[in-house]
This record gives sequence, C-alpha cells and structure tokens, in this order.
Amino acid sequence: MKQVTLTIQDNKYTFFIELVNSLDFVKKVETNEGTENKKILDGLKQAVEEVKLVKAGKLKPRPLKELLDEL
Repeated sequence: MKQVTLTIQDNKYTFFIELVNSLDFVKKVETNEGTENKKILDGLKQAVEEVKLVKAGKLKPRPLKELLDEL
C-alpha cells in the first residue's frame, strides 16, 4: 500500500477531502486538522494554568511589552 502527502489550497480542502473519501479504493484519510486544533487547545490550557499561578502568587507575571514582542 502507498501513502501520499498533498498540499491543498484552503478554499479547495473540504471538496478534496469529500472527493477522496468517496473513492472506494481509499482505505483511510488522515488530516492534520486534529493536530492543529490540539496544539491550539494545549496552548490555551497552558495559558490558563499560568494565569492561575500568577493570581495565586506562585509565578511572576511577565511585562506586557515582553508578551507583545512574542507576537
């Protein structure tokens, strides 16, 4: 069995996934959507934990300028 990695334009992605899933010879379609969403959620969870630690006085808050420089 062979595997293929493709880069698809965002505006054609949904159509492409539906098309590939409709092919009877395709056994499995894996996307990175779950991976990206998990990264975002993990980052948000970490941020919430850091805020809780700052409020509890267990972590020193960072200056706003330092935070904005990261963006």
